Amino acid sequence: MKLTKRLFLGLATGATLATLPLTALAQDWQPKRPVDFTIMAGSGGGADQIARFVQSVVEANDMTNRPLIPTNRGGGSGAEALLHLNDARDADHTLMVTLNSFYTTPIRQEGLGVDIETFTPITMMGVDPFVLWVHKESGITTFEQYIDKVKGMDGEFVMGGTGSGQEDSIVIAYMSGAYDLDIKYIPYDGGGAVAKDLAGQQIMATVNNPAEAKGFYEAGEFVPLLAFSDERMDAYPDVPTMKEKGHDFSYYNQRAIVGAPGMSDEAAAYYRDLFGKVYAGDDWQGYLTSESLSPLPMNEAETRSYWAVQVENHRQLLSEIGG
Repeated sequence: MKLTKRLFLGLATGATLATLPLTALAQDWQPKRPVDFTIMAGSGGGADQIARFVQSVVEANDMTNRPLIPTNRGGGSGAEALLHLNDARDADHTLMVTLNSFYTTPIRQEGLGVDIETFTPITMMGVDPFVLWVHKESGITTFEQYIDKVKGMDGEFVMGGTGSGQEDSIVIAYMSGAYDLDIKYIPYDGGGAVAKDLAGQQIMATVNNPAEAKGFYEAGEFVPLLAFSDERMDAYPDVPTMKEKGHDFSYYNQRAIVGAPGMSDEAAAYYRDLFGKVYAGDDWQGYLTSESLSPLPMNEAETRSYWAVQVENHRQLLSEIGG
């Protein structure tokens, strides 16, 4: 299946983050208690970094009368967070920072009884590409050397990633199928733990998002070999794409904020206005650039259409890779 940046970004053409009627509506409501800011992954990963960065911007600029309280709930490939949001007792004070397990986990775990269409769209903060990384001590400096190494280890090459049947494992499964690779895969609760274990050489490679691997890359510990993006990334101009290798496949992780089912229109408008201001500010715009994220603004109707498309895309993709 071909997934491209065009598919991800095409739905958002001409979208705006907040309209004047919503802003006016938002002025009539404010949080009455601290806001549960659930993170759909473990600590240190891309979703966690983004949630805590957004929370710090809100706090530093005194943008809300009650604090956002970030809490990691990454268990069960994000099932813990989905159930927490789905069963929220106080919908107006419960938000979740998502990744693509927002789609894959309900597909793979139908018994959860979670229907994402009941959730409340708030803001899409951007989409995050994937990169194949190895440790410098591996001696591998090109994708071709990586392929030779994996094949030479005859099933003993170990990679780690976030969860099973979700983002990292989807990318690794596609790559494995495209190049007939036999890879041992270890699932983790979050990208931060994945990156740390590559740094400690407990695993041999990862497909961490740039933000998750950036510190280790800048310290000279990680070597990027391949980008799963449509074009070469500005931050890694010498790193080829999967498309350049003959496979028209790219994959992006959504970085979005959603509300609980049953959230009032007034509360939803308040949060859309709040995070719309964060999105438009210099801090977030700088973060998009420094962490190699692509912008993806859209309104509520476009977000719901986007969700429907992504559910079908991931249902097909999981079927094709046996996820």
